[in-house]
Amino acid sequence: MTECAIIPKKSDLGIYGIKNVTSHWNQSPEELQQITLEKGMGRETNNGTLAINTGKFTGRSPQDRFIVKDDYTENKVWWGKTNKPVSSENFDKLQNNIVDYLSNKELYIRDGYVCADPVYRTDIRTIAELPWSISFVFNMFLRPSDEELENFEEDWLVLCAPGYVCDDPKAYGIRQGNFSIINFTKKTVLVGGSGYTGEIKKGVFSALNLILPIEKNVLPMHCSANVGEDGDTAIFFGLSGTGKTTLSADPSRKLIGDDEHGWTAENNIFNFEGGCYAKVIDLSEEKEPDIFRAIKPGALLENVVFNEDGDIDFMDGTITQNTRVSYPIYHIDNIAKPSFADNPKNIFFLTCDAFGVLPPISKLTPGQAAYHFISGYTAKVAGTEAGITEPVPSFSACFGEPFMPLHPTKYAEMLSSKMTDAGVNVWLINTGWSGGPYGVGSRIKLKYTRTMISEILKGSLDNVEFEQHPIFGLFMPKYCPNVPIEILDPMNTWLQKGAYIGKAIHLAHFFHLNFEKFANEASDQIIEGGPLIDEHHQLSHM
Repeated sequence: MTECAIIPKKSDLGIYGIKNVTSHWNQSPEELQQITLEKGMGRETNNGTLAINTGKFTGRSPQDRFIVKDDYTENKVWWGKTNKPVSSENFDKLQNNIVDYLSNKELYIRDGYVCADPVYRTDIRTIAELPWSISFVFNMFLRPSDEELENFEEDWLVLCAPGYVCDDPKAYGIRQGNFSIINFTKKTVLVGGSGYTGEIKKGVFSALNLILPIEKNVLPMHCSANVGEDGDTAIFFGLSGTGKTTLSADPSRKLIGDDEHGWTAENNIFNFEGGCYAKVIDLSEEKEPDIFRAIKPGALLENVVFNEDGDIDFMDGTITQNTRVSYPIYHIDNIAKPSFADNPKNIFFLTCDAFGVLPPISKLTPGQAAYHFISGYTAKVAGTEAGITEPVPSFSACFGEPFMPLHPTKYAEMLSSKMTDAGVNVWLINTGWSGGPYGVGSRIKLKYTRTMISEILKGSLDNVEFEQHPIFGLFMPKYCPNVPIEILDPMNTWLQKGAYIGKAIHLAHFFHLNFEKFANEASDQIIEGGPLIDEHHQLSHM
């Protein structure tokens, strides 16, 4: 055991049934990196950053995520394709198997916590068979002081065993050999059969997404957040590819966090995490300077490809398109310390509309905000498959459906209530196409999107005139400083108005079809926040 590792006073893994182990507690990133290299589990880049390969799984396996169905969860969780049940008995059997598997091994333990606001702090102990799994945990969870580590007692336990593969999954009520299971009663997360580090992060995030709203009246959000010099907080929701990380990185504002936050009853916004987990495919310093510069010793690169000189080829997706880096948030210069702030003023829903019909900027009513929050829309460009040029709509409830144990309307109603109480403005920002769909029109210029957000944050749109979109009902500003007026109404940018209307109705149909599964639980106000077409998919008025 190295001298600088902090061992808590209650440090016997036997309390978890794990026996005869060599245990490494709370080691530094440098120590973990050295062990990883000595064991041949990774390699260093030219600037000394650790790079590893996560093995068979280079992304999450959402079909293999389960929640224990018991007295606590039975009537709370929105059971279905996203939240699949497993019995307490099968969980216990799998936990015993993992405990037996981890026994007689060299193990790595990290004590950390999530939720930067001290009121909501949740202590997490992670026990893992791989040193680089703990490097990830060091980066992504918040880091206790040495004194706190000495007296550490966890609220939740994570057991991470990538090498354990269930040999008879059907007998345990799971789909295949790998699994990620959350047990709210035992406050334990099991990760088995997958080395993908994101399973650890998302297991804990999913747990918070039930605990915080049910027990603490805190809205959990899959979003980034920053704060201005005047203390005004801005929140950015958006699925992959919509610009969430890019647009929340603003040199004039401090980053609170880039992925997971809570909104308290006291109108505080706090980061769940102590780091960032960013995609690095096609990464360049020009496009993403903060991420690029954060890749230095202490960061952990996943599944990247090296060229002959030992440099990372960020363009190479041979292993996966989901190449990643985790790093502690202090690798970013302009951050809020600690990672929370109050006074939320503006919320941005980011969408990359490849159909080219949504306005580049629109203001939402509370009902519209809830509707678009539940919808979580963006569009994928289908140019990767031969012969397909039509955009593909993608919906993910609450901009993070795979991690939301409750019915999406629960989160949406909390959002509507909070935005009303706090007087928050909610904006839908289209970072996608204008002047036609993908293949015809052009991508809205990033400088215009940045300008729109900047002008909103300065209050420049507080007193401008708005007009309502005839199909989606969204309120479009007639003027935004330093942005061409003609792009503010997307119909103006299309050569053929009839083609625009047809494509807009086409997309509106997708919204309505997607929303059908939520409608029974949604209020009239939320339902009325959708596109202005009747049940026969015809315009009710124009």
